[in-house]
Amino acid sequence: MITLFGALIVATVAAPFLIRYMGRPAFGLLAIVPGVGFFWTLTQFTNGAFDNDFAYTARIEWMPNANLAISLRMDALAAQFSLIILGIGALVLAYCWGYFDKTPRRLAIFGAQMVGFATAMYGLVLSDNFLLMYVFWEITSLLSFLLVSYYGERASSRRSAQQALMVTVLGGLSMLVGIVVLGRQTGAWSFTVIAEVDNIVHVPYVTVAIVLILVGALTKSAIAPAHFWLPGAMAAPTPVSAYLHSAAMVKAGIYLVARLAPEFHEVATWHLVVLPLGLFTMLLGGWMALKQKDLKLVLAYGTVSQLGFITTVMAIGSREAMQAGLALTFAHSLFKAALFMVVGAIDHTSGTRDIDKLSGLGRKQPVLFIIATISALSMAGIPPLFGFVSKESVLETLLEEELLVGMPRNIILVGVVAGSILTMTYTLRFLWGAFATKDRTVSEAVENMHPMGGMLWIPPAILTALTVLFGIWPDPLSSAVNQHLDNIFGTDEETYLALWHGFTVALGLSAIIIVAGIILHWQRQVLHTWQFTYPALGSADDAYDTVINSLRTVSLHLTASTQRGSLQFNLTVIFGTLILLPVISLISGDLTNVRMIVAENPWQIGAALVIVMAATAATVINNRLSAVIVVGITGYALAFIFALHGAPDLALTQLLVETIVMVIFMLVLRKMPASVEWKQDPKMGRLRAWLSVGVGLAVTLVALFAINARSARPISETMPELAKEIGHGSNAVNVLLVDMRAWDTFGETTVLIIAAIGLASLIFRTQSFARPSRRPTLRVTGRRWLAAGVETEQQLNRSLMIDVATRVLFPSMMALSLFFFFAGHNAPGGGFAGGLVAALALTLRYLAGGWAELEEALPIDGGRIMGAGLLISLVAIVAPMFFGLPPLASAYTSVDIPLIGSMSLPSALVFDTGVYLIVVGLALYILNSLGSKLDHEEEMRKQRARDRARSLARRQRQRSAAQKSGAKKTPARAAARAVSDPPPAKQAESAEPAETSESKPAEPQSPGKER
Repeated sequence: MITLFGALIVATVAAPFLIRYMGRPAFGLLAIVPGVGFFWTLTQFTNGAFDNDFAYTARIEWMPNANLAISLRMDALAAQFSLIILGIGALVLAYCWGYFDKTPRRLAIFGAQMVGFATAMYGLVLSDNFLLMYVFWEITSLLSFLLVSYYGERASSRRSAQQALMVTVLGGLSMLVGIVVLGRQTGAWSFTVIAEVDNIVHVPYVTVAIVLILVGALTKSAIAPAHFWLPGAMAAPTPVSAYLHSAAMVKAGIYLVARLAPEFHEVATWHLVVLPLGLFTMLLGGWMALKQKDLKLVLAYGTVSQLGFITTVMAIGSREAMQAGLALTFAHSLFKAALFMVVGAIDHTSGTRDIDKLSGLGRKQPVLFIIATISALSMAGIPPLFGFVSKESVLETLLEEELLVGMPRNIILVGVVAGSILTMTYTLRFLWGAFATKDRTVSEAVENMHPMGGMLWIPPAILTALTVLFGIWPDPLSSAVNQHLDNIFGTDEETYLALWHGFTVALGLSAIIIVAGIILHWQRQVLHTWQFTYPALGSADDAYDTVINSLRTVSLHLTASTQRGSLQFNLTVIFGTLILLPVISLISGDLTNVRMIVAENPWQIGAALVIVMAATAATVINNRLSAVIVVGITGYALAFIFALHGAPDLALTQLLVETIVMVIFMLVLRKMPASVEWKQDPKMGRLRAWLSVGVGLAVTLVALFAINARSARPISETMPELAKEIGHGSNAVNVLLVDMRAWDTFGETTVLIIAAIGLASLIFRTQSFARPSRRPTLRVTGRRWLAAGVETEQQLNRSLMIDVATRVLFPSMMALSLFFFFAGHNAPGGGFAGGLVAALALTLRYLAGGWAELEEALPIDGGRIMGAGLLISLVAIVAPMFFGLPPLASAYTSVDIPLIGSMSLPSALVFDTGVYLIVVGLALYILNSLGSKLDHEEEMRKQRARDRARSLARRQRQRSAAQKSGAKKTPARAAARAVSDPPPAKQAESAEPAETSESKPAEPQSPGKER
C-alpha cells in the first residue's frame, strides 16, 4: 500500500519531464503505475485479504495533541474505491494519449495534475484520520480547479474553474468545522474510532456536526443546491470529465456517505438531510438533461441525477442498501466514464458535440456506436448489463427495507422510479442525438470527420466489456462488496448480486421504467413544450452569480470606506485603534500592582537618549538620505541595548538587518529627489506629534502591564536546557529557530521568498526577471582590484580606495559569514546571520563595481538559490520520517578536524543551510531588482536623451545647410526670371508685398500644439 502510494507520488513528479521528453506516448507509460496498483488491489480481494475485518495500516505519530497523526488504512471499502480510482485512472491516462493531437507546454503540467489527482484520491480513501482525509479532500478541489482551467485563455473555463473551486472548498471548510465539533464531543478523530462510539445519538451537538460534514460531502458530489458546478466543469478537456466528474472526484462525497452511513443513519438528522436532497437531485438532473443539446451536458446532468440516486440509496445505511449503493457506484463509474470517452472521441474527430450538427454518425462509426449503445443501455438499466443488476438491487431494497416504513418508503420508491424513467429518456436522447441519421442525411461534421485512433475507442471498449461481464456474472463484484459488508454488519444475513431474481415486483417496475422512458422519448416534442425557458424554481447558477456579485459590491463599498488612498489616513486609523483598544482594556481591567525598572545601568540610559534624539531629528530633517541614516541610528542603539541585556544573537541580527535595510533604502532613494519638497501645515504637524505621543504612551503602558500580568513560570527559563538536551546546542536562540520552532522558520522563509518574487514582479512588470546562470570562474582582467575590469567610462572613474577596500573586505566577510554559519549552534550566529553577512559582502561588490562585478562574484540566478534553499529545508523536515521519526527530529554527531578541533554537526545544520541560501538568494533578487534593473532603466533613459539630442542637432545642421543653400540659389533664379519675363511697370508698382512668416497673422494654437 505504501509502495503504491509512493509510486504514484513519483509518477506525479516525473510526469512533466516524461511528457516533454517522450510526448503523448508518455501517458501510456504513466498509466502503468495506477494500472499495476489496480491489479494488486484486485488480487487482495481474490485472496480474501479483507476477511475478518483485516486491513492494511500504516501510522506515523505527529503532533498527537492536535490529532494530526498520519494514519492510513486500506480496508475492503477503501480498496473498492481504490479499484475505481486506479483502474479508470489508468484507462483515462491511456485515453489522453489518443485524445491530444499535440504536445504543448501546458500538456506536461496537465499530465502531472492528472496523476496527482489520482494520488490525492487514493490518499483520500486510505486516510483513517479525519483531518488527513480533509487535507486530501482539499487537494482534489485544488487539482480540479487547475484541470478545469486547462483552457485558461477562455473566459468560460476560468469561470467554471473558479465556480467549482468556490463551491467545493466552501463545502470542505464546513466539513472541517463539523469534523472538529464531532472530534471534540466524541474524542473520535478517525473512522475506526467513530465506529466504536456508543450511543452516538445522544452525543452533544451531533446534529450540528452531521449537517456540517454532509455539507462537504454533498457539495463534492454535486447534490442540489450545489449541483450547478458540475455541468459548468464540462469546460474541461474530456479526459478530465471522464475521470474527475464521473468516476473519481464526485465519488469522494459518495465514499464519505458510505463510510459514515452505518453509524450515523441512527441519527434522525442524517435521513432528513440526505434522502430529500438526493431524491430531488435525481429528478432535477434527469429533467435538465432532457433540455441539453451538447452531448457532454446531457451526460453531465445525467451524472448529477445518478449521484443523487446513489447518495439516496447509500444514505439509508442498512446492509442491503449499502450493497445496492456500492453496486450502483461501480456501475455508474463503468458506463459514465465510457460514455464521456465516447463523446470526447466524437468531438475529437468531428469537431462538434452539438446534437443538431451530428447526423449519420452511427453508420460512419459502427464500433463507437456499439460501445456507446451498450454503456448507455447499462445507464438506463437494460438487462443483461450491470446497470440493470444494480438498479434491480436498489428496487428490491426499497421494497423490503425495514428502515423505511410507510410514507418515506413510498415517496423514495416513487421518486426513484420517476428518476429512472427520466434516465431512460435522456439515454435515448443521447443515443439519438449522437448517432441517429436525422432527416436521412449525413451532416457535414460527420462527413468530414477524420479517422479515429485506437486509443480513442479501446479504453471505453474495455469499460463496456466489463459492464457486460459483470451484468452476466456479477459474482466477483458481489464477493468484493460482501467482504466490506461482512466486516460491518456481520455474516448472519449475506446477500448477493444477481442478474435474475425471478418475476418480482422490482422486475415489473423495471419494465414500467423502460416503457415509460421510450414513450417520453417518442413524444419528445410534446415533452419539450412542458419545459420552461427559464427554470421554474430559479437557476442555481444565477443565484451563485448573484451571491458573488453581492459580495463583490459589499467588498468594494467596504474598501472604499476604509481605504481612501491616503497613507496618512490609513496610518491614523491604525494608530488610533492601537491607542484606544488597549488603553480601554487596561482601564477596565483590575491589574494594579505593576512596577517597572527604568534602567539597570547608565549605558541603557545613554542608548535610550541616542534613540530619542535620532527619532526627533528624523522628524525635522528634509534630506531623505540623512533621514534614513538617522533612523538607522535608532536601530544600532537598539542593538546596543540587546547586547547589554545579554542577547548577542539579537544584537548581531539587528545590526546586520539594519545595515542591509539602509543599503536597500539607498538603492531606492537614489532615484528620488534628495530633499523632501512637500511641507505640511504646522497644525497637521502638531496633530501628528500628539498621535505619536499617544502611540508611544499606549505601547509603553501595554508592555508594562503585559510584563506584570505573567502568572506562570516563563517557558524561556527552560529554553537553554531544552536547547542543549534536544538540539545539542548552547545557543538557545539558534536552536529555537532551526530545531524546536523550525516550522515557524520554514513558514517565514517561504513568505520571504513570496515577497521577493512580488518585489521583482513590481520592478520588472511583464518582463522576465530570471537571469542566466553559470559556474563561477576566475578571470584575469586588465585591472585586478575587481573582477569586472574597466570596460566602461563609469568603471574607469571608480574610486581606487573603494576598489581596494572591497578587494580586501570581501574574502574576510565571506569567511566571517561561514564562521557565523557553523558556529551558530553554540555561539552567536546561525544561517540567518551568516546569510546576512554574505548578502552584505555581495552588496559591497555591487556598490563598488556595479552589476558586472556582482555577476562575476556570484553568476547564479537568485531564484534558483532561494529554490535550492527551500528544497534543502524541506528535505531536513521530511527526511526523519523515512526513519520512522517525526518531522524535524534531530540527530547529532561530532567530527575531529585537524588544526581546528572537535566540530559539532547537528542535523539542524541542513535546515540552517536552506535558511542561509534563502537569505543570499533574497539579496541577489533585491540587487537585481532595485539595483541592476533600475540602473538599466536609467541607462536607457540617458541613452534616449542622448539620441534625442543627437537627432535634434542633426536636424538643426540639416536646416542650417538648407538655408545656406537656398540663399545662394535665390539671386541667380530671380535674375533669370527678370530677363525672360520682365513685369510691367504699373503692375509692379501696384503689386502687394508677398506674405512671409513675419507679416502673416499667426493662427491661434491649442495648448497641445504649443507644447
